[in-house]
Amino acid sequence: MKNLFSKWRSDAPASLVVFLVALPLCLGIALASTGESPILFSGIISGVIGGIVVGSFSGSKLGVSGPAAGLITIVLAALITLGNFESFLVAVILAGILQIIAGFVGAGVIGNYFPSSVIKGMLAAIGLTLILKEIPHLVGYANDFMGNDVFVFNSNKGFFKEIVEIIGAIHWGAIIISVVSLMILILFDRPFMKKIALFKFIPGALIVVILGTLLNVFFNMYIPNLNLAGKHLVDLPVTNSFSDFKNLFVFPDFSALTNPNVYGIAFTIALVASLESLLSVEATDKLDPAKQATPTNRELKAQGIGNVISGLLGGLPITQVIVRSSANINAGGKSKLSTILHGFLLFLSVLLLPSILNMIPYASLAAILMMVGYKLSSASLYKKMFALGWAQFLPFIATIVGVLFTDLLKGIGIGLVFAIFFILRKNYRNNYRIEKSFEEGRPIITLKLSEEVTFLNKGSILESLYKIPQNTNLIIDGSNSRSIDYDVLEVIQEFRSFTAKERNIKITTFRIPKVAIMGH
Repeated sequence: MKNLFSKWRSDAPASLVVFLVALPLCLGIALASTGESPILFSGIISGVIGGIVVGSFSGSKLGVSGPAAGLITIVLAALITLGNFESFLVAVILAGILQIIAGFVGAGVIGNYFPSSVIKGMLAAIGLTLILKEIPHLVGYANDFMGNDVFVFNSNKGFFKEIVEIIGAIHWGAIIISVVSLMILILFDRPFMKKIALFKFIPGALIVVILGTLLNVFFNMYIPNLNLAGKHLVDLPVTNSFSDFKNLFVFPDFSALTNPNVYGIAFTIALVASLESLLSVEATDKLDPAKQATPTNRELKAQGIGNVISGLLGGLPITQVIVRSSANINAGGKSKLSTILHGFLLFLSVLLLPSILNMIPYASLAAILMMVGYKLSSASLYKKMFALGWAQFLPFIATIVGVLFTDLLKGIGIGLVFAIFFILRKNYRNNYRIEKSFEEGRPIITLKLSEEVTFLNKGSILESLYKIPQNTNLIIDGSNSRSIDYDVLEVIQEFRSFTAKERNIKITTFRIPKVAIMGH
């Protein structure tokens, strides 16, 4: 927490942008997660805790935590299994305890084993998802505001039916506000705007929200046909007294500890939330202009503390979220102050300004998210990944397709399969090199093994040995090898004992341990 306010000039405006992005997401995810009887305030609670509590304990300078769309299906299934929200909160608390334990045992190292191509594919897929999901809201289609992280490919209605619904629901007031909002955001992203002192402190997103709200007020007064109302506007719970505010909280029912289902759900939440957080940490660190490294074990502990408190106060499960984190980076955030401030802004918005914030049109917020999505999935990123070759490009594309057609974790799994294929392929090819020469008319082939020779190299080494022509001197050189797997040593020994003798191949080895083979 040292020097927390040293970069407040950058962090204060960035926190406003993150707040504007987080507010509709907290509400939308709570609505989608809790089904027909939404407890909207649960999303705000987890957003506040993700900002203030996790932001304070985390070692991430720019990561922002809160309720995540990737946990929606888990929350819905858990509520059906447990029967009530109070029992579910006990599972959230237990999940947080498991994450704290995972942090202490060093499980955060898992985050270091995801290839860069898969992480970049995840970012691009999230960007595309944002763009595709916000298009309906830009034109006034008010259903399902960021209710899940999968586009209409996964829709129960079907792709074309939903497209027809969107076209039929076009609202010209929303389109006008969206176009104006996008133009302002594009203008604010130009280099010359960043040189103006006033606009270094006032983010374009704030101008977009203010102007979009004023435009809608104007429509209401003078052009009613263009006015946006109901589902087109932010919908925060309004309280008239402290008693009303207190009634927004739901508390856990610890008698649910006798229900064995609670423990299974807690483990699932802990596992998925931890993986999503570690992936977001990796992605956020790659987006960070300063390339600061986040301590992953500390992040797991911070997420665990956040989930324990969220469960105690009636909030949803928390993870670090790449959409809010990238919005923070794009808005110029420099330290964790922007994350913490955005949590306070969420809290104050519910406590003091719900009626005013409920005038904000979703079209303006959708435009902000659209720009965040574009920056995550720009054309230059695809060109760069293609230029790196198929070993980087195919896992990148596979991750994107997987995330769009399934969900975040499954999509990452698909990308990992492609990445592992190229790793194995490279390992298969590059575990040794062959040098050829002649001595007294007899060919000499030198097989120089690499530094690490594992069982994965067994197939290619065996293939090369059987290609050695007869009447050859073969030198197998392991002088550069730190370790040679037993499987490879066994292959060499069997080749020496049988095939080499039959084909008159004289073998000389350097630093190759002998292997005793049973039965020979």
